Parts: sequence; C-alpha cells; structure tokens
Amino acid sequence: MPIDFYLSTSEAAIRTAAAGFAQQVLQPARAEYLKHEEHSKRFQATQPTYAAAVKAGLIEGQISPAHGGTGGSLVEAAIMVEEFYAVEPSAALTVLATGLGLTPLNIAGKPEHAEFLAPFLSREGSPLASLVLSEPGGVANALEKGAPGFQTTAYRDGDEWIINGEKMWATNCAGWDFKGCDLACVVCRDTTDGEPSPASDPEDRVMIILVTRADLDRNDPAAFKVLRHLSTSGHTSASGPHVKYTNVRVPAKNVLCPPGQGAQVAFGSFDASAVIVGAMGVGLMRAAFDAALDFAKRDSRNGAVPLMERQAFADLLSGVKMQTEAARALTWKAAKVMEQGPGDYQARREIALAAKVYCSDAAVGACMDIIKAVGGKQKFPPSVDCFYPFMAVSGAIVLPTQRICSRNHPQTFPR
Repeated sequence: MPIDFYLSTSEAAIRTAAAGFAQQVLQPARAEYLKHEEHSKRFQATQPTYAAAVKAGLIEGQISPAHGGTGGSLVEAAIMVEEFYAVEPSAALTVLATGLGLTPLNIAGKPEHAEFLAPFLSREGSPLASLVLSEPGGVANALEKGAPGFQTTAYRDGDEWIINGEKMWATNCAGWDFKGCDLACVVCRDTTDGEPSPASDPEDRVMIILVTRADLDRNDPAAFKVLRHLSTSGHTSASGPHVKYTNVRVPAKNVLCPPGQGAQVAFGSFDASAVIVGAMGVGLMRAAFDAALDFAKRDSRNGAVPLMERQAFADLLSGVKMQTEAARALTWKAAKVMEQGPGDYQARREIALAAKVYCSDAAVGACMDIIKAVGGKQKFPPSVDCFYPFMAVSGAIVLPTQRICSRNHPQTFPR
C-alpha cells in the first residue's frame, strides 16, 4: 500500500471547518472569559461557546455511528484538535472533554444505554459529560496487586448502587452550576462483598457507573459537593474540580461496566486519547511558530535589520517548523495504526503513547526556545500561553477521539 500524506476530500473539509470554528467561535470566547478573575466564573462564561459547539455538531461528532453519532476517523479528530489548539485551547478543552466522557459508552455501550446518549445527539442545549477517574491520592497504581486500589467505592443495595468517594481533575464533572454534569462515567471499586484480600486482583472489582444529573437531583443535596475549584494556568476556563460523592444512589441499570470490566474500558479510553494529545502538541507548536515568525518580521531589537534576517533566529524557527512537521506525521501515523493496524492492541497502543510523549515534549521545548528568543514580555496567542500546564500534565492529560467504533473496528480494543 503506498504512503499518501495528502488529505482526503473529507479530511480537507474537516480542516477547513475546524479552522473556521476556531477563529469565529473559540477565539472570541477568550475575551469573554478573561473578564472574570475566578477560574470557576471563567468556565461558566464559556457556556454560550459550548452551546454553539453543540449546535454545530461537535458533540454528536464525538459519538460513534454505532451509537447514532456522526463521528469520523481518528485522523479527522487529530486534524480538528490541531486547528482548535492552534487558536484557543482552553475553550476547546471543555468541548473535547465531553467526548472523553462519552468514550466509555462508545467502547462498551449497548442498546439499553441509548437513553444516556440521547441528550448528546440532539444538537440542543449545552450538555456536559465527564470521565470521572482521577482521585486526590492518585490512580496510577490503582491496579497493582496488594495496593488499596480506587478509593471511590460502590456497593449493591437491592436495585440500586451506592457510590462514595472523592474525585478530582475530571473535566466537566461538576456541570455548569457545579451541582453535577449531565452524564458522568464514574470509575469506582465494588465493595458489595466487603474489602478484598491483599492477594486479590484489584482489577476484578473495578466498574463504571453512569451518574446522570437527574440521578443527583433525586438524591440528597449533600450527596454531590464541589470541595474546591482547581485552577490551571493555561486552560484557564476549563473546570476539573475536587468533588465528593456521599451515598449517591443510582439505579442498577446505570452500570455500564460491571466489576471486572471497568478498568479495561476506563484505561482504554485514555489509550485512545493519546493520539489527540499529540495533535494538541502540534497545534501549540504551530501557534508558537506563527507568533515568533510575526515577531521576527517586525522587530529588530534596535538593530539595523529585522530579526528574521539574523541567522540564529532563522535557525531557531526552522527547527520549530521541522519539529512541528515531524510531530504531525507521527500523530497521523498513530491515528491510522490505532484504527487500522498493523499489530495487536499493545503494538497500536505503543505508537499512540509515543505520539503523546514525543509531541508533548516537542511542544514544551519549542515554546521554551521561542520564549527565550523573543523575551518574556512579548504578547503571545492563547495557544502559546497554554504550554505551561501542557508541560506539567502532558503525561496524564487526556482528550477524546472522534470515533471509537467497536462495530467497524472490533480489533481496536481488547475484550
């Protein structure tokens, strides 16, 4: 099969549409949310922007065709994310994080779960979804034998499950009014039969329970609380607060993944998003390059010629441009491999994670070099401002794919 780096007609159309949406809708959102000092208020100020994304089909487009959505390929998703992150990452993250919240349903959803997806297929309102996984004590080693595992627990009580625990960094989890989002995929540990023995496998108890806003409204007002809002210096309008579930009761039908199946789907959702993190890095590098190029053309630092005519500056820009091209090529390759192979799941996952790590590191390095070259007092576009938190969380940040379609790609995720 020949290697072809040209965009297809549909891919080119997605790039054009994404670039237009970024410039016309996402970019103006920044001026609006920056009117507020509080991080939480900034998030709420982006609701009209998010509603515009819903109306434009950007939420429906993150649901697979197998579940009634219009999601395309992973390459198309990477193209879209790059365009968004080259213009306004913070407002874009809220849109994309709903896709992450829906990814477990894309992977493991069955016909009986259609009601949970319905609000996200209507192109109306501003419904938020969240994959609620991270905890204050961390979850990196939650599946290690002998470890305590997830501290958010659930136990069966008749026809209901009761959830207790604290979560944090789950983007969108508190909703617009901080009383809960429209749909939360809560990753927790089954304790129906009590605590496990130290020799047991923690994975056998991990499950995913769907918690809707309607479920929370039926509970006591104290059942869901935001303990504190967490500020991020770059994604200054995204919400991922520290929240607490206290005896939250949900119907048994809300179990998406029963005990023993939750870990595979939850962590598979993060594997799928690794390619998208690569695309984020490409967008950031693109924005950094464009900002530096504009600066180099118009500023001489009181010299006789513009900086663009200085060999050292030109070499720096050339280096960033080459890294951007390399990062994009790796990202697109990883997207193709994740969906189409070759290799088994672990081989596909490896190249996706390589794109995530390489592009994250490259974006940080490129932005650091450019900031040192032009000086710290220059005004950068929001995409470049965003590189600071990107550097801090690039090993953990996750974003959704546009399609995780088990019907068309049964080999994508292990069963």
